[in-house]
Amino acid sequence: MRGHSSPASQGREGATDARRPRAQAGPRRPHGRDKDDNEDDLDHLDFRKTLPSSSQKKAPTKKVFENKVNSEKVKSSHMTFSSKNYEFLFHEPSESESDETLWNASDFSGRDRWNSVDTESAGPSKTVSSGLPEIETVSEKELAQLTPIRPLIFNYSSQSAMKDCLKTLQKKKEHDIIREFLELEQMPLLDDLHSGNELLNKDKNRYRDILPYDSTRVPLGKNKNYINASYIKIVNHEEEYFYIATQGPMPETIEDFWQMVMENNCNVIAMITREIEGGVIKCHSYWPISLKEPLELKHFRILLENWQITQYFIIRVFQIVKKSTGMSHCVKHLQFTKWPDHGTPASADFFIKYVRYVRKSHITGPLVVHCSAGVGRTGVFLCVDVVFCAIEKNYSFNIMNIVTQMRKQRYGMIQTKEQYQFCYEIVLEVLQSLLALS
Repeated sequence: MRGHSSPASQGREGATDARRPRAQAGPRRPHGRDKDDNEDDLDHLDFRKTLPSSSQKKAPTKKVFENKVNSEKVKSSHMTFSSKNYEFLFHEPSESESDETLWNASDFSGRDRWNSVDTESAGPSKTVSSGLPEIETVSEKELAQLTPIRPLIFNYSSQSAMKDCLKTLQKKKEHDIIREFLELEQMPLLDDLHSGNELLNKDKNRYRDILPYDSTRVPLGKNKNYINASYIKIVNHEEEYFYIATQGPMPETIEDFWQMVMENNCNVIAMITREIEGGVIKCHSYWPISLKEPLELKHFRILLENWQITQYFIIRVFQIVKKSTGMSHCVKHLQFTKWPDHGTPASADFFIKYVRYVRKSHITGPLVVHCSAGVGRTGVFLCVDVVFCAIEKNYSFNIMNIVTQMRKQRYGMIQTKEQYQFCYEIVLEVLQSLLALS
C-alpha cells in the first residue's frame, strides 16, 4: 500500500536546503514536499548560522493516564485545556509532592542499575558501558506480549465490529489514502506564530518553517519563555490523550528541554530518531552517556541511572536534579533506532511494540514525543498510539480525524503521504493479528 518517496523528499527525519537563510515567516502552504524525513539534504551543521527548512510536509472526557492520582495532579498543577488557548500554572515542587516522581538526589547512589545486553561500543545512540552487572529491564518475550492488542471486551459482537472496521480499511485504495492526505495538506495556518518568529527565539528553532502555534506552545517558567514545543490533546470518544510534540534539542536548547520535562511532570520521553542519520545531525545528544558522569547544565544536573539496548530501541532512565532546590524527577527515555534514513520502517512490528511499551511506561504528565522537527515521525506515533488505545477500549476511530486534530494544534503533523499510509498499514496489521486469534 505504501508508496516510495524520493531522497529529495525524505531528508528531515527521514530538511530541505540547509543553505537557505532564516525567514521571517513560519510554515508556508505545503506543496507536496516532505519535512520530517528530509533532513539529509543539509550541508551545514552549524544551526546557529543557517537554519534549514523542514524536509517533510508538513479528542470522552476520561483522562488517559495509567496513574489516576498523578494524572489529576498534573492537570491541576500544570495545565487546563480550553477550546483554543491553554492556561498554565507553574509552581516550585515541594517535598510533599508525589513520592513516585520526586525524591532527593542522595537516593540515586543506592538504586539498582541496568546494563545493556549489547556489546556495541559507545557512539551515536549508544551508551558507555559501566562495567556493572547486567540487569535486563524488559525481555523480548515481555515486548511480544504487548502485541497483539487485546480489547477489554472480545466477544462475538466486538469481533464483528472489528471485522467491519477491517473491511472498511481494506477497501481504501492507495489513491483514497493519498487523497485524504492531500486534503489535510490544504489546511491553512490556524493561529499566529509570533513567538517562534521573534528575533530572540529564532536560534531556538531547528527548522525555520516548523514553528509552534502561539496558542498551544509550551511556555517555560513564570515568564513563559519560548521552546519549539506544542501541547497536543486528542479526543476520541470518551478519552483524552495529552502529548507534548517537540523538535529534537539543539545545544542551545538542551536546558530548556529538561526544564519543560520537569515543569510538566513528564515521566516518559519518546525519541524517534537517531542523533545522526545519513551523515546529517537530526538531534543533538541531550543526555549523559555514562553512569559515572552526569550532564551538568546551568540549572539542572542530569544523571543516567539505568540503561538497556534492545533490538530496536534503547531504554534509559534519567534523574533530573534541580540545582536550586535539590529536588529530582525520574524520567524514562525510550529511543526508537530502527526508523530508516528514508521513508518508513519496512516492518511495522518493531514500531508497534515500541509504541505499546511507551504507553505501558507512562505514569504522569503529557507524553513527550520528538523526532527531528517534531511533526513527521512524531505525528505517526501520536496517531497510532491513540488508535491502539481505542482498540483496547472497543472504541471506533478515524485516522483522518486524529491527524486533523493534531494539525490544528501543531502545523504539519505527519509530513508525508508515506507516513500517512504507514499509519494505515500499522492499524491493518494490528487488526488482522487480533482477528486471527479469534
